Amino acid sequence: MPIRKPCAAGTFYPQDPQDIQAFAEPRLVSDESARFVRAVILPHAGYIYSGETACRVLSRIRVPEDVFLIGPNHRGIGFPFALTAQGEWETPLGRVPIHSELASRLLEMSHVLAQDQEAHRFEHSLEVEIPLLQIKNEGIRIVPLIVGTLDLEASREAALACGECLQAYGKESLLVVISNDMSHYESDARTRAKDQYALRAIENLDEEALAKAVAQHNITMCGFVPVYMLLVMKELLGIRKVTLVDYRTSADATGDQDRVVGYAGFIFE
Repeated sequence: MPIRKPCAAGTFYPQDPQDIQAFAEPRLVSDESARFVRAVILPHAGYIYSGETACRVLSRIRVPEDVFLIGPNHRGIGFPFALTAQGEWETPLGRVPIHSELASRLLEMSHVLAQDQEAHRFEHSLEVEIPLLQIKNEGIRIVPLIVGTLDLEASREAALACGECLQAYGKESLLVVISNDMSHYESDARTRAKDQYALRAIENLDEEALAKAVAQHNITMCGFVPVYMLLVMKELLGIRKVTLVDYRTSADATGDQDRVVGYAGFIFE
């Protein structure tokens, strides 16, 4: 059985399990109002920069056993829509099984998706989310999908197939996790101003408005296509409400306002 080894432990997040727990557990304490939701958007930078945003989202929800993750392929290795369909993913907190039954269904539903373990080997965008999800539910099983294309027609096709598959799967407690960082490497003031256009489109659940905002304002969201795919799937997933839980930039952690990255966390119900 193939085991994907971590590539980001010790850089994006701690390698020592106790250090991960020391960071995350105090931030992930759920209150009585925590509930199952349809989807979330989480950032994927180093925990010291964006971990607070991710934890603020996850502390408000219950994480079910089944999790479908979509994130960007930063390295461009492999198929445009690369899915891991078997084996396990290893983190410092232990191994997480791939939900092979659901992965197989997804592959059957769409000719655009492809089984491609190699594409995931050095990609951090989904890996950084896994330890936080493990702390919330140590029994999770996952289906990881990374996207390495800006072809919106193909992305819509893939999203609709995924949405139909998840709808047919029928488990209301399945969670979709979208991994995304907002604008990259401009001033704090400019980043916050530009990101507002994208944040507003997401809050309106409008994928076409998001695509327009990203193009017109040159918003360098690395997870733009995964977010677009979620918005395409909204009706199939039964999403009717979205909440922006947290927005910040790396300047909040470093104090450097000249060259920042934006981070946003959303809940979809």
